[in-house]
Amino acid sequence: MTLSKKRFLSTNSFSQTEQILHSEIGEYVKQMFVPTLGTSIETQIDEIVNDLSEEFLITKNANTNVNLELIIKNFGDSKIPLNPTDFESYFQYLGDKVVSDSIHTSSSQFIGHMTAALPSFVRPLAKLMTVMNQNAVKIETAKSLSFCEREALAMMHRQIYNFSDDFYTQHIQNNQSTLGILTSGGTTANITALWCARNTSLGAKNEFLGIEKAGLTAALNFYGYKGAVIIGSELMHFSFDKAADLMGISTQNLIRVAVDSNNRVNIQALRQAVADCRQQNLHIIAIVGIAGTTDSGTVDPLEDIAKIAQENNIHFHVDAAWGGPVIFSRKHQHKLAGIEKADSVTIDGHKQLYLPMGIGIVFFRDPHLASSIEKQASYTMRKGSFDLGKRSLEGSRPGMALFLHAGLKLIGLNGYEFLIDEGIRKTQYMAARVSAIPEFELLAEPDTNLLIYRYIPEQFREIVANKQLSETDNQLINNFNECLQKMQRQIGRTFISRTTKTTISLDKEISVIAMRAVIANPLTTEADIDAVLNDQIQIASGISIAY
Repeated sequence: MTLSKKRFLSTNSFSQTEQILHSEIGEYVKQMFVPTLGTSIETQIDEIVNDLSEEFLITKNANTNVNLELIIKNFGDSKIPLNPTDFESYFQYLGDKVVSDSIHTSSSQFIGHMTAALPSFVRPLAKLMTVMNQNAVKIETAKSLSFCEREALAMMHRQIYNFSDDFYTQHIQNNQSTLGILTSGGTTANITALWCARNTSLGAKNEFLGIEKAGLTAALNFYGYKGAVIIGSELMHFSFDKAADLMGISTQNLIRVAVDSNNRVNIQALRQAVADCRQQNLHIIAIVGIAGTTDSGTVDPLEDIAKIAQENNIHFHVDAAWGGPVIFSRKHQHKLAGIEKADSVTIDGHKQLYLPMGIGIVFFRDPHLASSIEKQASYTMRKGSFDLGKRSLEGSRPGMALFLHAGLKLIGLNGYEFLIDEGIRKTQYMAARVSAIPEFELLAEPDTNLLIYRYIPEQFREIVANKQLSETDNQLINNFNECLQKMQRQIGRTFISRTTKTTISLDKEISVIAMRAVIANPLTTEADIDAVLNDQIQIASGISIAY
């Protein structure tokens, strides 16, 4: 049975069978927890879910053309049903109301966001992880999984830092060591890295108890600083705004340094920013380098940043949430030169490691750095234990390490190298096509597998080519591209996201609305890329410019 053969029921409120209505609720609910696999209820649900999954995964279109207003109307019920809902009706409801209008991130023509396609082993592994229901916060709820997680983190740590066999033998399963922390995403990973940097640099000394116990104001006073800052490129991810806010230094003290024409941090400006902060007696918690900016995938000159950090004894953090897995590619890993000198590195497993959403990781060069944030409690995370939660911002969390471990084992070094190389190769193909098609303007040569470009309406192509674009002309082009991207998303055949960039025209800084392509699906072909571009050209032909 497939969805194309059997359409699910459309219901505004869940139906309830006579059996449920006239049975003892307690006995009925208890049946939900019976561990026997293959019961009639579970078999029925599996059949429905398999049908939903199959149709969802084979759908070519990136989206449906259903308006958000219509979807919102499906979810206006604030009342919990008094009695249990019939299983079959509920999953039919999910298929009709949720799955049918979900974004097809697995489509080979969905190339607009940092959401990777997933290998087939993820689906059965997700069921196993759910059945096990391990809580990775402590050994008592994640016995073997805790050591499996540490092993997976050590594999990735070695790929970044490549220390000796003896180092990993000493630290991989040492409860005093932390090679990395698995989090729910890159935001939490970045916050954790800066938390460690802050606590280490403003730690206990002589009679001072350290920032953890005394607080930020007391710590700055003790060490003689007027304030604290974090320094990085103006293209830093917004998670650093969150970090600055949470750490009490304010977003105004998140110093964003200008980038060059290639979207890489300006090293001279970075040196000056560090010098200015020193002169103002401001404590620099960390310098942040980016390995794969969110909008264009650009990699900062990490070697140069590492040198500045070392010269000034400042924590060097690399946000490699997107670009970190480029280290798997022998052809392209030189782009990350200097990442091995970072004190901490963030990588998102749910991006270019091709794993499901909810896997971020922060790695530490010094396996004892995370001790600066260690916490204990009598009921959990006891001192001296292997409990992973004692050096983690998050407490209870699922066993997502299974996906990381499986990916590293089942895909392997050569498999990941293929995925990275193919993503970059196809992005370079798309860049060449954009450059060759008169309707488009390439806005930056790709560093990794992200590409930014824009559509140029015919009447503006000559002045764009001659770099004579006025601010008014540019705004009209911006309006056109915003409209084009929205229409493409609404129609749903293909998908490209958009971002805003700053560029120079007629010696003035202007904002440019750019199309943003992300090639993170090994099944995306050159023909798919051509289809996305042709779709934009077709849609653009129906858009008029409002002067």
